[in-house]
Amino acid sequence: MTGFADIALMIIALAGAGAVAGLLAGLFGIGGGAILVPVFFQVFGLMGIDDAVRMHLSVGTSLAVIVPTSLRSFASHRARGAVDMDLLRSYVIAVPAGVVIAALVFASISSGGLRLVFAVLALLVGLKLLFGRDSWRLADDLPGRAGRFSAGIGIGFLSTLMGIGGGILNNTFMTLSGRPIHQAVATSAGVGVLISIPGVLGAIWAGWAAPGLPVMSTGYVNWIAVAIIIPVTLAVAPLGVRAAHRLDKRQLELGFGLFMLLVSARFMVSVLAG
Repeated sequence: MTGFADIALMIIALAGAGAVAGLLAGLFGIGGGAILVPVFFQVFGLMGIDDAVRMHLSVGTSLAVIVPTSLRSFASHRARGAVDMDLLRSYVIAVPAGVVIAALVFASISSGGLRLVFAVLALLVGLKLLFGRDSWRLADDLPGRAGRFSAGIGIGFLSTLMGIGGGILNNTFMTLSGRPIHQAVATSAGVGVLISIPGVLGAIWAGWAAPGLPVMSTGYVNWIAVAIIIPVTLAVAPLGVRAAHRLDKRQLELGFGLFMLLVSARFMVSVLAG
């Protein structure tokens, strides 16, 4: 990929993904990784990145972008007093522990295996967004300390393998436990901070000196892509926060759910194609 048109197309695609990711970060309390990972996967493919590391690089770079996006979104939601700080404090050890376990898996899993994980989880997320209802409940309130700790480990583990900030999974956990969606969205922004910072360090460690990485990469994090996307996500995230407190999000949930199903199908096809 050396032509000016190709480079311009890459920059436009990354900037567009950053805008959507920033909006989603504020609107749904997610880090935007569900958008970024498939976009990175396609753009890195256009750049001729080796398939053996392309998915790992997509996940690691996504986690790096989520760090400032989640921090900005969390600060905005906390200023509104919407964050459940008690739940977040109960996650302080559990979520990073799940991230560490995921980093160990990340270092040894194949590209196809990582794509399969993303495809299955994206399918489940898409189905939940399409068919889930706010009235669904598993409990009237969040579980006790042991239940929160277990949930935190699971959220940290699965989110890291997908390269997402944990908002989708934490939103589901909180709303099924009787908490209002706005509180779930706000708290999930803080979960993104707990996942992305150790997640980036794990991606760097897991990919240290890996062959086939592009220029300006540290482990499985490409800093060129990060530098292009972060300014856009930081600028757009507060817009999503404001919209989250005003809009009926059902149509957005439907659109995002369909997108996740398409992404799942795309990765599943790539796995089956070998």
